[in-house]
Amino acid sequence: MKKLKVNNIPEKIISNYEVQDNTIYLKRSLLLVDLDRWVPEVKDITKKISDPLIIINLDDLKKIDSAGVAALYHLKDHLIKTKKEVHIVGGRSSIRKKLDIFSFHEPKTSPKVKQISFLERIGGEVSNFFSDYIGAYFILAANVIFWTVTDIFKPQAHRKGEFYNQAVLIGVNAVYIVGSLSFIIGLVIALQSAAQLRNFGANIFIVDLTVISMMREMGPLITAILVAGRSGSAIAAEIATMKVTSELDALKTMALNPIRFVIVPKMHGSIVTMPFLTILADVSGIFGGMLIAYFYLDIGPEVFINRMGESLYNRDILIGIFKSLIFATLIVLTGSFFGLRVKEGAEGVGKVTTVAVVVAISIVIVADSIIGLVFY
Repeated sequence: MKKLKVNNIPEKIISNYEVQDNTIYLKRSLLLVDLDRWVPEVKDITKKISDPLIIINLDDLKKIDSAGVAALYHLKDHLIKTKKEVHIVGGRSSIRKKLDIFSFHEPKTSPKVKQISFLERIGGEVSNFFSDYIGAYFILAANVIFWTVTDIFKPQAHRKGEFYNQAVLIGVNAVYIVGSLSFIIGLVIALQSAAQLRNFGANIFIVDLTVISMMREMGPLITAILVAGRSGSAIAAEIATMKVTSELDALKTMALNPIRFVIVPKMHGSIVTMPFLTILADVSGIFGGMLIAYFYLDIGPEVFINRMGESLYNRDILIGIFKSLIFATLIVLTGSFFGLRVKEGAEGVGKVTTVAVVVAISIVIVADSIIGLVFY
């Protein structure tokens, strides 16, 4: 074996490799500290090799780092540019593993994307919308409604006191905001109507207008919008946070159904409290209309109440309560649905909460329109 040495090169560097014929044997180590003169020196030596094939043998190499791998591949690329064929052979498993980890791979050319027509893209979006949202929403609704009904007879399936806790959070804590805003809305409705009714001498009909509008439409609708903004956002944020922090996965690990354990108590609390909030909104709005009738149209409280008894029917009250039950169900379902769809960590919690509130309010308004068409 012929050993090639270069004058004025320290023995430590010279001993790192040997050259025999067309084979370069790397020895000891190929680390960052060894590369100061190693690369240019080996390049000069390879110029003297006439064979078009150069083999780099790693059998005697014991250590190599990322810089050594980079230098080795740099040498290989240099030799290829000089019309040489280079093969890196041998080496321990640890050495070969580092070569694979720190190797430079040519970027893969991405396959040509098939051009999709506008109509095909629209059809795909519509199909994905129905499968990812509409279909998934109805599946969740079926599960939640099933467990909501069956768990009425199985209170032990939930944490003790969770129903009362949710009833307080969703219903009791919303009493002040629902009552005050409903009073203002009833007052504004009566105030805007008073001037027009006075022009036609139809002051007494302010009672019919205020009572029927609050009982059939404004009471249930305003209550649902306020609860969707207040409690619907809280439901979506809570469930999304539980999913991000893997609490829902922990419930599954403990053989607990997240729908029964987390969503159903919220549904029970919402369904029980929403009718009472709606009745509160109706009474507050009617009281606001009564004040306007007294101060602007000279209609006393006794006249107002007597006329209210004549214009209000049980059907109006029942329709308002029925609406409140439907709205309560939609709010909890929508908040839970988007809470379960969170994917992006803490940032995603904020996004799904915003979407849940907007969609819940939109669904409530659409449902109110549909119920109005059915019953009127």
